[in-house]
Amino acid sequence: MEFNHFLSSYLPDPSYGGHRLFADMLEQARMADRFGYNGVTIPEHHLINILLTPSPLQMAVKVSSITENIEVVTSVAVLPIRDMRVFAGEVTQADILTDGRLVLGVGRGAFAYEIERFGVRMEETRAKFDESVEVLIALLSQEEVEWSGKYYNFQPITIMPRPLTQPMPRMMIAVMDTSGIAACTKRGFHIQTTPLAGKQELFKSQINAHKEAKASLGKKGEHLRIMMSRVTYCAKDEKEASEILTRAYEYYGRFDNVYTGPGVVENGCILALPCIQSMEELEQNLLIGTPNKLIDHMSEYYEAGIDEYILSSNLGQPQSQHLEAMQRFAEEVMPNFHGLAGVKKAV
Repeated sequence: MEFNHFLSSYLPDPSYGGHRLFADMLEQARMADRFGYNGVTIPEHHLINILLTPSPLQMAVKVSSITENIEVVTSVAVLPIRDMRVFAGEVTQADILTDGRLVLGVGRGAFAYEIERFGVRMEETRAKFDESVEVLIALLSQEEVEWSGKYYNFQPITIMPRPLTQPMPRMMIAVMDTSGIAACTKRGFHIQTTPLAGKQELFKSQINAHKEAKASLGKKGEHLRIMMSRVTYCAKDEKEASEILTRAYEYYGRFDNVYTGPGVVENGCILALPCIQSMEELEQNLLIGTPNKLIDHMSEYYEAGIDEYILSSNLGQPQSQHLEAMQRFAEEVMPNFHGLAGVKKAV
């Protein structure tokens, strides 16, 4: 099982500023590269102060320029708000400028607040996403593509230049429900998923859906992988774990507001409403604890057959505290799951 660090770009205090926010993300990427993480993931959200990265491909190119080894994964680029004829060229450019380290995670979008302010109805995102994926694949993998569909109609065009990675950059589909995971796997897609703050049983059903669909493909599916994202924080002691859990409660009060709630946003800042789950429920459903606790919980993910585990650990704590947790996880947890004799030391 490999590990990936999520560059979650949470901005609870806007006065902290975008320059410091993005500088923190880049410092985390450097640390992930030094300490043996397999990659970093980059979100995309607009108009709000959670998961705020308006251009994940721009960030991917910057991250690749300051690192040497890690994969750079979008998690996820939102297709229904884009024109695939433009986006395909941007993906190709990012593939070239990252020297092929780009992994393109794509999805339909999660928050109606932002999607609908771009003129797309949330209930239409599934159909538009499905067609957009097919258009994007055609443009990246073929020349002289023409299209006649519900959302796209165009004469033959060729995206230039052609991608560095042939026949096209690696692509993952973000999907949460088990039937969708199975369907996308059978179509030959890698999978990104998450149970969010859901119970352990949910992640197991998500993994099983992928594994069963992958097995049905035989040798054609052997290369397919599934990445699982969870809120995970490696605390030095129980006191720090309790502090991070309190931060998580406020974070999810904002997340729930725009994910399933009323979408109350003022000047780009999401109002922290009461969290849907209690503190006790969050403690059960999030992975926040000391290294030994995380090793115990990680064993379940390892045994379930997750290929890559994405740690989402930015809950508003100071950057120095965040970096210490990243190092602690790399040194005390990661070696138990991918057979490393040790990890690279910070310089």
